Amino acid sequence: MGTRADAERITDEDLITCWGLFHEALSATSPLLLRGIDPRGEDMSGPWFEVLIRLQRSPQHRLPMSQLAREVSLSSGGFTKLADRLERNGYLERQACPSDRRVTYAALTEKGLALAEQARTRHVALLREHVLAPLGADGVRALAEQARKLRDSSRRAHRSAEHKR
Repeated sequence: MGTRADAERITDEDLITCWGLFHEALSATSPLLLRGIDPRGEDMSGPWFEVLIRLQRSPQHRLPMSQLAREVSLSSGGFTKLADRLERNGYLERQACPSDRRVTYAALTEKGLALAEQARTRHVALLREHVLAPLGADGVRALAEQARKLRDSSRRAHRSAEHKR
């Protein structure tokens, strides 16, 4: 965590500029990281790809649907529509939780796992080109560390606000 003296050395304009640059960088880089991700040449929007990758990296290639919706920043309704589309294309199946009837898992099918692995390979190549090359290994590690701090701080703030309701 930064000290109070550190915070006082940053002007309001510096802080606004920093955050604006971060947003511009993310907006400019994100489309580059999805270019050609779907080996079939179809449009693989950010949330679709994000769902496949998160499931591919999860134990048993499945997660509770509510958790997955939260992690990809979609509303329950928006995620349901996306899950329906993925299921229609044969990439995902819904599985009931045997111990809790309220929980439904989204799980990759074999076809979904194969697509996720192909997409991941392409995504990693794009990350190396558009993130690792300009930032270097130390820059990538520093970015991950700072992003983790922001994420964790934001989660604490959200939990605190929810408890006050």
